[in-house]
Amino acid sequence: MMPMRSFFLCAALLTLAGCGGSKQAEQPKREAPKVPEVYKVKMVTTKGDIVVEVRRAWAPRGADHFYGLVRDKFYDGVKFHRVIRNFAAQFGISPDMKRDELWRSIKLPDDPAKEKNLKGTLTYAISGENSRSTQLFFNLRDNTATLDGKGFVPIGKVVEGLDVMEQITFVYGDHHPRGTGPHPQLIQTKGYNYLEREFPRLDTIKSASIVD
Repeated sequence: MMPMRSFFLCAALLTLAGCGGSKQAEQPKREAPKVPEVYKVKMVTTKGDIVVEVRRAWAPRGADHFYGLVRDKFYDGVKFHRVIRNFAAQFGISPDMKRDELWRSIKLPDDPAKEKNLKGTLTYAISGENSRSTQLFFNLRDNTATLDGKGFVPIGKVVEGLDVMEQITFVYGDHHPRGTGPHPQLIQTKGYNYLEREFPRLDTIKSASIVD
């Protein structure tokens, strides 16, 4: 039997055709779904609905990866854990700790920067070269001066619900030592009990789905 980790990573990458088990258990091969050049994702949040238009031409690797994450329902129940007023609203740590660990083990090669971090664009968070994984953020203002040229590559933009994006709770701000908000590593190690106990006012993505 294929180890669970290998099976999940293959599913996460949408390449099930290349992940066979024993001959007796072999399943019919299926082609991975083709990612549209342009697609839309509807996020139903605790503040309202946000629709994002994602374009492969902006960042093909990032757009393809996000497509797989959304299809896998990774963002359902995910909280906006780092929201800095007039800067960015970040999300992407799953309440399912095992699922989160598996998905964030996949690191994407960088895409060349083609678009600017304008207000309303959706961009992967990074911690260095080739580090994109599951966390992204909405630019809450024009951040071209601070983010462009530093590896922050937008994959799409908000086309509906820009006002909803602006209402996402920012009361906690950045994480320590730059603020009093939740620390990502503590979310990953302690789980959502930590968030619900100490940061109950965080907004949540109830569901995220491909709509076009």
